[in-house]
Amino acid sequence: MNDDLIMSNTPDTDYSQALAEGWLPIREVSRITGVNAVTLRAWERRYGLIVPHRTAKGHRLFSTEHIQRIQQILLWLNRGVSVSQIKPLLNAPAALAPAPDSDWQAWRQTMIEAISELAERRLDDCFNQAMSLYPARPLCEQLLLPLLNELEQRWQGQFGAQLERVFSHSWLRSKLGARIYHNNRSLKGAPVLLINHSDLPFEPQLWLTALLISSSHCPVEVFDAPVPGGELGLAVEHLQPRAVVLYSSKTLNTQQLPRLLQGIDCPTLIAGPTVCIHFDQLSVTTTEIAGLYLAHDPVEAHQRLSQLGLYR
Repeated sequence: MNDDLIMSNTPDTDYSQALAEGWLPIREVSRITGVNAVTLRAWERRYGLIVPHRTAKGHRLFSTEHIQRIQQILLWLNRGVSVSQIKPLLNAPAALAPAPDSDWQAWRQTMIEAISELAERRLDDCFNQAMSLYPARPLCEQLLLPLLNELEQRWQGQFGAQLERVFSHSWLRSKLGARIYHNNRSLKGAPVLLINHSDLPFEPQLWLTALLISSSHCPVEVFDAPVPGGELGLAVEHLQPRAVVLYSSKTLNTQQLPRLLQGIDCPTLIAGPTVCIHFDQLSVTTTEIAGLYLAHDPVEAHQRLSQLGLYR
């Protein structure tokens, strides 16, 4: 492929010819890398991290070298490096691993202050800024998971804690639910079925898991409350999911798992703090029930499903 591709005065022919020669449109790059088109354009315009070729009509075209560069960017992001620090690192020796800057902490602090003041617009603006710059995984690892942990510590015995919890959880469900709904509308195939398997009215990390899966171009179906044991099989029969994720941050009755999962013929993942609580028992159960897997948190759940080849 010629990186010095010259665009002619016939844009449509030019674009079709470029695709035939192996250049990729932005939607395909997004599918391959898991980075949405909005973020790719922000990396180009704000930081110059990638410079795609442009047709006379303005279509962005990417080469295999661009794909490799995007994958390098993702490696640095997953190490906690801010997007604003990445450009000089792309050609640096791989052994260099600079400490992350304070961007993530600043965003978390801004979001905590907005939650404490019930300032939805400020909370929304901060999150939208981060979401426009970072893919789902570093967004979860560096921003949302630490934010949830900091909030839980903040809410211990504090007056107004329940008000903040209801406000922030309502906002998070609305925000992530809208993103997942939008993604689902453009995705085909069997979904991953995620179920809140605790008695809590809202499991924030269930929704983070859903966001990560959805960002891997896989449709998701989220049940925000427990499904009676005898009806899980009915849900699987109707939805025909590629996998089931049972998420809980509380204890569960491990003795009922064989009965609960009876007849479920797709991979099943038990995820969340409940895995830590019952790790010994659940580790034994995974050897007794075929297709049963464990994950401690949303990131590990996402990785486990990827290892099972469920995002193809």
